[in-house]
Amino acid sequence: MGNSTRKGRLKLSILDQSPVTPGKTAKEALEATVELAKAADRMGYDRYWVAEHHDLTGLASPAPDILLGLIGAQTENIRIGSGAVLLPHYRPYQVAERYNLLATLYPGRIDLGIGRAPGGSAEASIALSGNFLEQVKNMPEKLDELLRFLQQDFPDEHTYAKIKASPVPDHPPVPWLLGTSEKSAILAAEKGMSYAFAHFMTDQDGPAILEKYRETGKGATLVAVSVICAETTEEAEDLAFRSMLQRIRQEADGTQTETLSDEEEEKLNEMREKTIIGNPSEVREQLLELSKAYQTDELMIVTITPDYQTRRESYEWVARAFDLTAR
Repeated sequence: MGNSTRKGRLKLSILDQSPVTPGKTAKEALEATVELAKAADRMGYDRYWVAEHHDLTGLASPAPDILLGLIGAQTENIRIGSGAVLLPHYRPYQVAERYNLLATLYPGRIDLGIGRAPGGSAEASIALSGNFLEQVKNMPEKLDELLRFLQQDFPDEHTYAKIKASPVPDHPPVPWLLGTSEKSAILAAEKGMSYAFAHFMTDQDGPAILEKYRETGKGATLVAVSVICAETTEEAEDLAFRSMLQRIRQEADGTQTETLSDEEEEKLNEMREKTIIGNPSEVREQLLELSKAYQTDELMIVTITPDYQTRRESYEWVARAFDLTAR
């Protein structure tokens, strides 16, 4: 079976949530993110996005733009970006300035992924931006303003017509809207943005949602999927079990017991249903099937394992399965 979809070869990218694995510090997690980005550049992945979360147990990055500054300086070819800037928390001008700065430093390599989730608790959202729900209601207007700052096309009579989100790069950041619903797909199409669908975060009918986007949307699409790959199926299954159980208990009270509770077993089954697990051949086949179901030519892989070494190896096995370095 070849690597092609309806639009050409299957592109593979990475979404990094900067997980803090047990026994490691936030500093070590962020260093592992930078190291994985460097490895992904060498492996031949198309893009590397970093996520934004606020005071969530086990996730280390609240500020993608800061991490991207470090990653851009230590990589050469891979596109880098946010997955995503949570726009309800910010003024569009501030976002445009920061990503124009990155695009000035790393020409032709910057993606600006935008989302509208809170990325943390209600208390964290209040601390960041006050009335979060009010800001979410303003999301379409905020998107319009952000896109106009990036494109420098405010009408002459507009208050912002005389200002620029400096520095203005030769190659502006490429805007993407991230989502998990038909509503986000329609919004992306209306705003002329490319659309990234988070398959790993939802039970919605993803292929139907992407088809809805394609009815009027003209941009690129990608689908983010959870993957754990190892040399053998048994190793992959073991990594998946240990990783998922760690995350479940990390998000709870951290209690470690030898037996699974009914609630833990139920959550494990839910996580497994949303994750592709297997050896390189099995993972390759499942990823190709997923890209065909979604009719997209790009998949973005998020992998969390019990340690950073096996996480990196998982991405290496996938890269070899698709012979990325030969492209």
